Amino acid sequence: MEETRKAPNLPIVTPGGERSRTTGATATPSGPVQMVIEVDRVDFCYRTSKALQGITLQIPEKKVTAFIGPSGCGKSTLLRCFNRMNDLIDQARVTAGEIRIEGTNINASDVDVTELRKRVGMVFQKSNPFPKSIYENIAYGLRIAGVRNKRTIDERVEASLADAALWDEVKDRLDKSALGLSGGQQQRLCIARALAGAPEIVLMDEPCSALDPIATAKIEELIDSLKNRFTIVIVTHNMQQATRCSDFTAFFYLGRLIEIDRTDKIFSKPSQKETEDYISGRFG
Repeated sequence: MEETRKAPNLPIVTPGGERSRTTGATATPSGPVQMVIEVDRVDFCYRTSKALQGITLQIPEKKVTAFIGPSGCGKSTLLRCFNRMNDLIDQARVTAGEIRIEGTNINASDVDVTELRKRVGMVFQKSNPFPKSIYENIAYGLRIAGVRNKRTIDERVEASLADAALWDEVKDRLDKSALGLSGGQQQRLCIARALAGAPEIVLMDEPCSALDPIATAKIEELIDSLKNRFTIVIVTHNMQQATRCSDFTAFFYLGRLIEIDRTDKIFSKPSQKETEDYISGRFG
């Protein structure tokens, strides 16, 4: 559970670039990009503890957006809001505002959560392959989704493993247990499993935190290769990773959005002192 503390009023950059003093943030990446996720004045609570306060931002389509900030700042909580994974936590809920994907309020009562999670895939911090064969790790989810034709399943298994840059490494041992793969391979298998359902958006919650530098580099290369086809949102504590992987970066602090902009600007000339202090190592 992410904890949050009362935050002071902080200077926020509005879409026009003006500075104001407010308790919430409104920020939009600049430039001619299509927005696919809109977060509008969202508050989120775990029981009585407010984890997100007045979050307003937009996520651009077919780009990589990184969420950075200290532990407990709300970045993973917001990420899990996008496919309603927080629904699985008792008394965890959005208490104000809306989250819209392509204009639809995803918390509306008529939204099919299963369909939402097909559109919004997720890769977790710790690789979690099923205790099944490599092939079945992909095929099982397809069958659950109603795919029955074996040729179609075979094609989807190969395509998703190829998308995850894993096919050449495992094509001769698809019937072997996925648990026999290295940590980096297991994480790429989990990415392949997420891609097999043909999502529009892929969420990644610190996907490299448990991996060595070589495996991390492969995941980062994979993210770069996928962004032309998928909208990707990644939570990371590794600021160097954010600079390497993302097009846009959002900085969170104490449950609030402080700033969002193009990654090169965030790391070279942030608009907010709190962002500068964090990326320079003065706190966090």
